[in-house]
Amino acid sequence: MNEPTVENKVAVLILQHPQEQDHVLSTAGIIGSTLANATLTVGLSWRNLGHALGAPAEARDWGVLYLGSARAAKEKGPLVALDAKGEPMADQRGARAGLKGLVALDGNWAQAKALWWRNPWLTRLRRFVVVPDGPSLYGDLRREARPDAVSTLEAVALALAVLEGDAAVREKLLIPFRALLAKARAEGARPVKRDRRRRR
Repeated sequence: MNEPTVENKVAVLILQHPQEQDHVLSTAGIIGSTLANATLTVGLSWRNLGHALGAPAEARDWGVLYLGSARAAKEKGPLVALDAKGEPMADQRGARAGLKGLVALDGNWAQAKALWWRNPWLTRLRRFVVVPDGPSLYGDLRREARPDAVSTLEAVALALAVLEGDAAVREKLLIPFRALLAKARAEGARPVKRDRRRRR
């Protein structure tokens, strides 16, 4: 087994819907094997953040990649903190200050929504959306629910690059993802016509 290649300071917790874990093009496993400080938890509901993480954790120190649209936040940068109403917060730097960890929901749009609603403790975390600088690398292999939706890995990579102030974090995470996609195409993976998948 390969050693993690990214020593991330901000911890990452992936909550993966059970129906997503066997998907050939799922990216959660890559995140877990590439980041030194990452936890992948499969299930539908957990009592609280510490239960999902398997370690003590304070909700106030963690954020979540929220399911809202990034359209309203495009002018604020690649990672935008939102208030409870889904509006960009005035003090973006303050919203990121002291953040120790980030939760990402892994599954298609319906699965991610199910994870959100089944775990009310998520609403106590700081909310962030990523604003991608291009379409998902999935291309035509896996359709997203919206043009601004990207894979879980791409969203986490962009968020960590911003939070840690290091673009190399993003690039290191994208290397194995690109390899996965190249392998899938080499093995004859066919483009999908319509797939309501949402990866944040």
